[in-house]
Amino acid sequence: MRKNLAYGLLALLIAVASCSFTNKTFENDDKDKLLLDLITYVLAKGHYEPKDIDDDFSVSVFEDFIDLLDPTKRYFLEEDIVEFEQHKFQIDDQIQNTEIDFFNLVYDRLMQRMADAKVIYKEVLEVPFDYAKEEHINIEYDEMVFAANKNELKERWRQQLKYATLNTYDSKIAHVHEDAETAKEHGHTEDEVEMTSAEAEISARESTQKTLDEFFDFIDDLQRKDWFVQYINTIVDEFDPHTFYFAPEEKEKFDTSMSGKFEGIGARLQKKPEGAKIVDIISGGPVWRDARLEVGDIIMKVGQEGGESVDIVGMRLEDAIKMIKGPKSTVVDLTVRKIDGSIEVISLTRDVVELEESFAKSANIIKEDQKFGLINLPKFYVDFTDYSERNCASDVAKEIERLKQEGIEGLILDLRDNGGGSLKTVVEMAGLFIKDGPIVQVQSSGKGKEVYDDKDERIQWDGPLVILVNELSASASEILAAAMQDYKRAVVIGSKQTFGKGTVQNVIDLDNIVRSNEHGNLGAIKLTTQKFYRINGGSTQLEGVHSDIVVPDRYSYIDIGERDQANPLKWDKITPADYSSWGGHIDYKQIIANSTKRIANNAQIKLIDENARWIQSQQEEAVISLNYQAYKIEVEKVKEKSDYFKKMTNYDSHLTFESLKYEKELFAQDSVLREKRDRWHQNLAKDVYVEEAVNVLQDLKLNRIKNAKLASVKG
Repeated sequence: MRKNLAYGLLALLIAVASCSFTNKTFENDDKDKLLLDLITYVLAKGHYEPKDIDDDFSVSVFEDFIDLLDPTKRYFLEEDIVEFEQHKFQIDDQIQNTEIDFFNLVYDRLMQRMADAKVIYKEVLEVPFDYAKEEHINIEYDEMVFAANKNELKERWRQQLKYATLNTYDSKIAHVHEDAETAKEHGHTEDEVEMTSAEAEISARESTQKTLDEFFDFIDDLQRKDWFVQYINTIVDEFDPHTFYFAPEEKEKFDTSMSGKFEGIGARLQKKPEGAKIVDIISGGPVWRDARLEVGDIIMKVGQEGGESVDIVGMRLEDAIKMIKGPKSTVVDLTVRKIDGSIEVISLTRDVVELEESFAKSANIIKEDQKFGLINLPKFYVDFTDYSERNCASDVAKEIERLKQEGIEGLILDLRDNGGGSLKTVVEMAGLFIKDGPIVQVQSSGKGKEVYDDKDERIQWDGPLVILVNELSASASEILAAAMQDYKRAVVIGSKQTFGKGTVQNVIDLDNIVRSNEHGNLGAIKLTTQKFYRINGGSTQLEGVHSDIVVPDRYSYIDIGERDQANPLKWDKITPADYSSWGGHIDYKQIIANSTKRIANNAQIKLIDENARWIQSQQEEAVISLNYQAYKIEVEKVKEKSDYFKKMTNYDSHLTFESLKYEKELFAQDSVLREKRDRWHQNLAKDVYVEEAVNVLQDLKLNRIKNAKLASVKG
């Protein structure tokens, strides 16, 4: 398996690099043109299903780029669009000739219109909003035309800002006549209680202006190259939803996301006018261990190992983070304004920081005198630089062994909201539950299929198995769920169908393709190079995996799958692989029938389905009143319905959840971990899907024993 994947990526690189790409000489916008030339070349040579770059392609790029930059149509004017349309059928030719005239025109105009917008929103927010006026706003922006002139544009800003301010105004005016005690209970100050209605209106506008000031402060930090990346990705996105260009900084974030670790101080930061504010401290990292920094502290200066400190006030957050992060064992000096106002210089030794929430975790489930296990897997993570360092397959194997030592009688693998990850890890993980055999089939463009097998005959867990999925379970999650379903090794419980991502991507470092490059790091492209198929021959593309036992959830009626994305690849099928079903003596029809009956009579699940339908109806509301009294009536209706659905959070499954022995021993040194696990267990106790999974495990256990005895008697 490892060789197959390695050879696949190597073949792709050789195929791309061996073709006739040359590093052209460009006079202006050198790096941008090089990137455009290089990326379109890689797409043409390496993509699973390359597209013709023609007039239709040009129109799609034109429309999508304008929509990306101005989705609410409050920057560009109609005259801008008319001018842009001169390029509407020329973008394909510009791409072929490595020209960026369209981008340059749109970018320059956007900068001009955003400068205009800074003046407009401040002028709008200087004038009180008339909440007694009968008017409406349509938030279906796709159907809206661009403003004909600046007066019309200013009116559009007025309506959108009035809409944005309504909720803040409602929040403030709702507490104008409260006493101090009631206001405090609602999180409001005595000053707000003493406001008049007019003062509440002024305060609401000030709050909206502060939000916009911060937004445009962020926009001002963006450089031309950041906007060009958006243009490149508009072109790339026309090929399929999962092909994506990573600028160098984004590639680093992607690697961190996949490995679950990075080298630094272990704090999440937010840009503020006075510096970088600490908004979260990562458990186990240098900041957490040192304990002198806390959430709310502001980093104002950064120095390296006793060197001169650099003021980061006003600096782009990404640039400040680059200075704060650094190799393990190096020292960073932080000049910090503490939340009490004192100034302090704190030196920290950087270290490897692990994002614990990215990794697999497990719990014991106690029901009466039975014990079951649950493993939650947020993603199929891997360290691309060192597979043996840490990956989800080996972590899940460890958790299974620990759960077995605790005496579990059945196992739940929770893949809800798991968007996938490493293909190699899913093949190894599937092998934990079967003796051997094919796991997934992969096909490259114009080539025959490859079958990826589990060849290790060891079985980590041969007991009852349930896999939980939902609409956000995608890619590697779907491979695992589909394989276990095809083998009849597990019962899949969850949404009607999963996300429906049946494609494989490889990440290609663009610097490896250019023979000589004077422009620095060019980043990488995540490229769709293959499609994967179930061992029964069917594709999960668009279709996803259909659960054996369907349980509604709050996503049930919302469009969030692959089929709802732009430019997805089509569904198809290939010949099945050679495999045999798991011989577990299970009557799956009876198991599913029992569960379906329980679900139909479950009041909590009925309530969840009702909530999902209500959420769908709320999303379909496009026309909203800007009259305060009418708005207030709707708010009260929504609040009443929302309060009605809050009882979902009071559900009690009467199951007990406990950490494993090894984890309990860690709690003595890590109170943060204890708190995280306690919170997780409390949420699991309210989780009706986990409750039904336990019921199914009980049925699987009893059914297996019963049918095994029958098989023995017949034998």
